[in-house]
Amino acid sequence: MPGPGSRKTKGRGTGSTIDPRYLAHNREEFDDGWYREEGGRIPTTVTVEHPRTVISRNHSPDVPFEISLNPYRGCEHGCVYCYARPTHAYLDLSPGIDFESKLFAKPEAPVLLRKELGRRGYRCTPLAMGTNTDPYQPVEREWRITRGIIEVLHEVRHPLSIVTKSALVERDIDLLAPMAEQDLVQVFLSVTGLDGELSRRLEPRAAAPERRLETVARLSDAGIPVGVMFAPVIPFINDADLERVLERAAAAGAEAAGYVMLRLPHEIRHLFREWLQEHAPDREEHVMHVISDVRGGRENDPRFHSRMRGTGQYAALIRQRFERACRRHGLNRRRRQLDTTRFIPPGAGGIQQSLF
Repeated sequence: MPGPGSRKTKGRGTGSTIDPRYLAHNREEFDDGWYREEGGRIPTTVTVEHPRTVISRNHSPDVPFEISLNPYRGCEHGCVYCYARPTHAYLDLSPGIDFESKLFAKPEAPVLLRKELGRRGYRCTPLAMGTNTDPYQPVEREWRITRGIIEVLHEVRHPLSIVTKSALVERDIDLLAPMAEQDLVQVFLSVTGLDGELSRRLEPRAAAPERRLETVARLSDAGIPVGVMFAPVIPFINDADLERVLERAAAAGAEAAGYVMLRLPHEIRHLFREWLQEHAPDREEHVMHVISDVRGGRENDPRFHSRMRGTGQYAALIRQRFERACRRHGLNRRRRQLDTTRFIPPGAGGIQQSLF
């Protein structure tokens, strides 16, 4: 049975209203008769955010980028395992249902990005998108913030890497393909398995696995370097699909692959246990035991160099399986380097200026 504060909710990864850890007071559920019906739908709301800057700088040695940009806070895909869920606690919102239903958009991001790229002393290095929340989540169809960001990067010839679970990235092939011709872009599709029913329960508003593989093929056909991320690896939930995903991705045109072991920081450990209790109660203790083994006896290991891949026998086995499958299917034969020498700062010569 789901834990306290959890309700089954159509089209959502979780119905949990688990409290953010920074609240001064804990909240207790009380049914006054006005709450949504069991199995009811919760609408998505989007609040406009006005940040002063949009480029974030990374200081972790575990990830291959120095700067990133997130057009949105929160993510409507509703992936129950998402390590970014605890960031909603900074807003005094629940990392559970609030994270996937109360979103924040940054419509001024393209303008702010142009300003930051034009600052004196800016050093060009590939910009990563999709590192915290998906830049192509469903609300992007209406808000088109990601599209605006890519338009700026395309104009100034700035390198870009994208990670997404959405087929919506195909919309921007007209921008990405010319960038690819100049070694300015690469795209990774996150594919967590081939079981559509499991995907619907784990990540309810993301594209179906087969649709993501179709997107890999369409990007590849357009000449855009594309890879696949098997992320996260969840012990005894989706790990059996690792080799098949890599095989299918390579056949679709992927040239690179990666994987990340499941992480359960902060509130995620409670949300994931609720998910197991509802969808895999017979495996709950076994799954959590293996996660503990991977994380050195804990449910989460935040240390650099081990948090992405884990340690122990199970982690070593996954690494061996991944490397063997990559060799078999010709993945990761070379590390693609995006070109930073083509960058022309906004306002510099060669970029058409405004008439006013």
